[in-house]
Amino acid sequence: MKRVNKALMSLLAVTLAGTLLTGCGDDVGKVSLGLFTTKDVIIDAKQDPKIPGVTCHISRIEANLDFADPSDMGISCRQTGPISAADIANIDKSKHGEVVFTESLSILFKSLKVRRIYDAPNQTLLYLSYSTKETNGSHKHALSTVPLYGSQAWIDPVISAAQPK
Repeated sequence: MKRVNKALMSLLAVTLAGTLLTGCGDDVGKVSLGLFTTKDVIIDAKQDPKIPGVTCHISRIEANLDFADPSDMGISCRQTGPISAADIANIDKSKHGEVVFTESLSILFKSLKVRRIYDAPNQTLLYLSYSTKETNGSHKHALSTVPLYGSQAWIDPVISAAQPK
């Protein structure tokens, strides 16, 4: 009996700690959509794991007490610190880029993803947020860009054009 109580108390402690820590994420803001709805707009700040000088703010709908959150989202990414040439050298430069953030939106296998794509000719980082599940005939998505101009990663077009290929 003591072992069962001890195990139950340990489980309760872990559950309580997990519940308390869920509010310690990257939530920046939360706006209620009204008195008679259980939906809120959540705003998260996410730092690019490979380019720490970029922060993306992602807004999305959180539908409490609902089986599925809507797929609508917005994204705005900005340079919030130094971006070096070494940072750019370490990212995927393919046309598909790479996923930098993923968050589950429902128990029905829908998630929000943010993918970074490097636009080399324009020396710009593109951040595409999208839903992995079609909603009302459409995959919802949003785009934000971070130009490298003015950063340590910027390559002067005159110098780069003069270099032999």
